[in-house]
Amino acid sequence: MTLGVTVVIPAYNEGEGIDHILDRIIGSVESDVTVLVVVDFPEDTTVSVVEKFGAEHPQVKVLVSDYGRGPANAIRYGIDHAVTPVVVVTMADGSDDPRQIDDLARLIDRGVVVAAASRYSPGGQQVGGPLIKGMLSKSAGKSLARFARIGTHDATNSFKAYSTDFVREVGIHSRSGFEIGLELTAKARRLRRPVAEIPTIWLDREVGESNFQLKKWIPKYLRWYRFAFGPPLTLDQVNQRAEQIAALNQQD
Repeated sequence: MTLGVTVVIPAYNEGEGIDHILDRIIGSVESDVTVLVVVDFPEDTTVSVVEKFGAEHPQVKVLVSDYGRGPANAIRYGIDHAVTPVVVVTMADGSDDPRQIDDLARLIDRGVVVAAASRYSPGGQQVGGPLIKGMLSKSAGKSLARFARIGTHDATNSFKAYSTDFVREVGIHSRSGFEIGLELTAKARRLRRPVAEIPTIWLDREVGESNFQLKKWIPKYLRWYRFAFGPPLTLDQVNQRAEQIAALNQQD
């Protein structure tokens, strides 16, 4: 039986740039795939392009989130609308390799709750991108792998597959930025659920500008980073701690 996978893509005014990303996903993924492109408002330039693409490929849909603006809310909205056992989050800028979606999904099918595409494991690489952002991400990923034994060398990368049941169980508390990948990986570690990775080669976007706001989001990432360390917790304890972190992050 073909594995059912939902691919969630948060997008912001990507316009025609989203077209070749969708082409690559449809041409690469062998799983029974549904692609949800999530935007913040109906006037987003991505909408008409995805609707036109979806007319020929009905498994591709555009959703307008009513959870609030920003990538975290778009990702939450997309995951909440997934009906498959596996959900994969990937970016609209072409930096991720869609040929790896099947490999990530198969890890979830085998019992992993979070499967990460890792730039910092052997065989992985990051090509381009802001220097400081890359250094911080690499340091966080490698230190979490070594000292927190989190299961991946790249906990901050957004390109991940998740067990939909696991996400429903633990919830998503992030409301800004791209911290969801780190949040869910940290929750899996504190619950001692299995996390795995495959190496990936990340390429900086060729068109448009990144919406990553380094200065604004670092404090939020740091709270989830610290949360990844520590003894096993129960689900109630994880939720309690996550709510505390979310409250602090909303104050920043």
